[in-house]
Amino acid sequence: MILTRALSRVREDLAAAKLRDPAARSALEIALLYPGLHAIWAHRVWHALWRRRLRFVARLGSQVTRWLTGIEIHPGAIIGRRFFIDHGMGVVIGETAEVGDDVMLYHGVTLGGRQREGGKRHPTLRDGVAVGAGAKILGPITIGARSVVGANAVVTKDAPADSVLVGVPAKPRTRREGMDTRAVLTAPEYVI
Repeated sequence: MILTRALSRVREDLAAAKLRDPAARSALEIALLYPGLHAIWAHRVWHALWRRRLRFVARLGSQVTRWLTGIEIHPGAIIGRRFFIDHGMGVVIGETAEVGDDVMLYHGVTLGGRQREGGKRHPTLRDGVAVGAGAKILGPITIGARSVVGANAVVTKDAPADSVLVGVPAKPRTRREGMDTRAVLTAPEYVI
């Protein structure tokens, strides 16, 4: 049962990568050569250990994964299904971050904190959010479903569903009718 569910998740991850990356040629290539997927697969193991209160082992494993992939996902972070990190180098996801289903991040993205107190310190990304390269989403804020965060944006305030967030500090812009996420991420007016 557990093995069947794990294999189903792996197939789902491979399909999500193929859907989101036009350079992906085959499932074998994706499985062997995509560090974003390796980091996500490792995170599932470390997160399971974290939830079983094997915190030191989980943190140690996450640091080994960071060293191997260049992607740091705290084992306490909650990650949804079909999450994809394209390229991935320099991605940081904090302990109390929550990432919904069908979320995509590019390289250099930080889901970080702004305060030292305990409790919820990191952002929540709802389902279908896409975050451009180098963007920083900071603090216990929520980015609404299907929103897009432009490259190098710095987001420190909540955003409603279907937002396009660009700038420093990021401000929501209107999303053009019918424009899909991939088109928004590559439109020059949404890049800093």
